[in-house]
Amino acid sequence: MSAGFRFRVNGAGVEVSAPPMKRLLDVLREDLGLTGTKYGCGEGECGACTVRIDGELAMSCLVPVAQADGAEILTVEGLAADGLGALQQAFLDAGGSQCGICTPGFLLAAHDHLERGGALDEESLREALAGNICRCTGYTRILEAVRAAAAAAPRDTLPGGSR
Repeated sequence: MSAGFRFRVNGAGVEVSAPPMKRLLDVLREDLGLTGTKYGCGEGECGACTVRIDGELAMSCLVPVAQADGAEILTVEGLAADGLGALQQAFLDAGGSQCGICTPGFLLAAHDHLERGGALDEESLREALAGNICRCTGYTRILEAVRAAAAAAPRDTLPGGSR
């Protein structure tokens, strides 16, 4: 049985009718057409489906849409609302994105880390990105991209986050 749920996605109010236990991942992709959030493992282990819910990173494959009712959600599309930002451009320039499945999760985790003023040393970055798995890049280029983005844009100008 479906129910109505209201929340904000990338700053816009939305209302969906869905079964309460339908995964937020599926609502974003199927009902709202936001296909940037990827299905990876379906178990919350790979990070491909990472979104930010009320300012906290979450694996959308593990979140029933009922839990998102009334929430503020940021997806990878919200990071590029005004075109590519420094973070996305750095991923392109550094080769931090190859097949693209993991990229949305890495972008959200990196954005979150930078917005919170996280350190840019190897250990801190690896810890911040630990919930994401990449089988293509070997991580070095991803770390380089995050550092380059931090150098290119003041942290208070990162798109999609609270200021």
